[in-house]
Amino acid sequence: MESNLFHLQYAIDTFYFLVCGALVMWMAAGFAMLESGLVRAKNTTEILTKNVALFAVACTMYLVCGYAIMYGGNVFLSGIADVDVDGVLGDFATREDGFTGGSIYSAASDFFFQVVFVATAMSIVSGAVAERMKLWAFLVFAVFMTGFIYPLEGAWTWGGADVFGMYNLGDLGFSDFAGSGIVHMAGAAAALAGVLLLGPRKGKYGPNGEIRAFPGANMPLAALGTFILWMGWFGFNGGSVLKLGDVASANSVAMVFLNTNAAAAGGAIAALITARLMFGKADLTMLLNGAIAGLVVITAEPSTPSALTATLWGALGGILVVLSIVTLDKLRIDDPVGAISAHGVCGLLGLLLVPVTNGDVSFSGQIIGALTIFIWVFVASLVVWGILKAVMGIRVTEEEEYEGVDLSECGMEAYPEFVSGKQ
Repeated sequence: MESNLFHLQYAIDTFYFLVCGALVMWMAAGFAMLESGLVRAKNTTEILTKNVALFAVACTMYLVCGYAIMYGGNVFLSGIADVDVDGVLGDFATREDGFTGGSIYSAASDFFFQVVFVATAMSIVSGAVAERMKLWAFLVFAVFMTGFIYPLEGAWTWGGADVFGMYNLGDLGFSDFAGSGIVHMAGAAAALAGVLLLGPRKGKYGPNGEIRAFPGANMPLAALGTFILWMGWFGFNGGSVLKLGDVASANSVAMVFLNTNAAAAGGAIAALITARLMFGKADLTMLLNGAIAGLVVITAEPSTPSALTATLWGALGGILVVLSIVTLDKLRIDDPVGAISAHGVCGLLGLLLVPVTNGDVSFSGQIIGALTIFIWVFVASLVVWGILKAVMGIRVTEEEEYEGVDLSECGMEAYPEFVSGKQ
């Protein structure tokens, strides 16, 4: 009987991991569509190239060394598909609570689920440095980010390792359910480091402090990308329950799905209203970022709030992302897609809200955890960006930026038939 239960739970939990991982992988398409919609037409091909290439780089680097750094398992050499069925079955049989115990799944499914999170963190960087960064400098940074920088802070958090042997975040009461800080704020910290060294796009800020809008080329694509991200987020948060094969876990998954959706809706509504009050218009870009902000906020803890609480938390994120985007522009920090605000600032908000509904988590632990993640990723990224800037340069020439990086970096245009004089 126990053997049959083991095989059933193993199959259910493994399949659930794989489906949720596929949903998170689909978020790569969401980032690609959102970013290509929000950049100018002359930079579309390059941003799409970056998004596809960074996903491939992330998958390879996490396979080679990232997973081993984060969890101690050497996927590249050991062959993660090999499973000690007898050993796992023995562990299962000795449980006091049997079928309602922890999740049991294929190690390969765990790697697959983890690797798409790494790619998500790197995708956040792509939009923030858009329209003026060299493609190959970006891809070299992706090697370090996905192979070393992200896995190390992941080891200190989800991996349970001590931070440089000094302190353990879990012992301090830190918790980040699906990665508001570990994934999203980390990606934003890396992006911020790059943006500061890169500088703003030419003409974005005037000599007297004026801020010039650079409208995106394709709002339908941006809206489609947001819906894809919204859908993929159910795998992002839902899969982080780690188990489906019993009543309690199934109920938890359902609640996580419900709260994830509620927070996104709350963020979208709040951002739309905030933009209307501030600008006098219904700003689509703020609406889209509001939905993403709500999703980022609830990612830190989607299992313990009520649906109404999740909606309110998402609304806080929606308001905050609009204020943050405006503030960063005033500080002349040029982020074409609002990634630093939506994923970084709102990622921090998500971490700080966790103790409100989760009594096992402390505010001090969340603050220390957030500082640990941000400082490590920002400083390490700043060093890597700085070395790349000195060795190969990270910014295209002024002429290339004016003509668009599609031609200079990729040799093709995304919309050639719409260019004047061309058929």
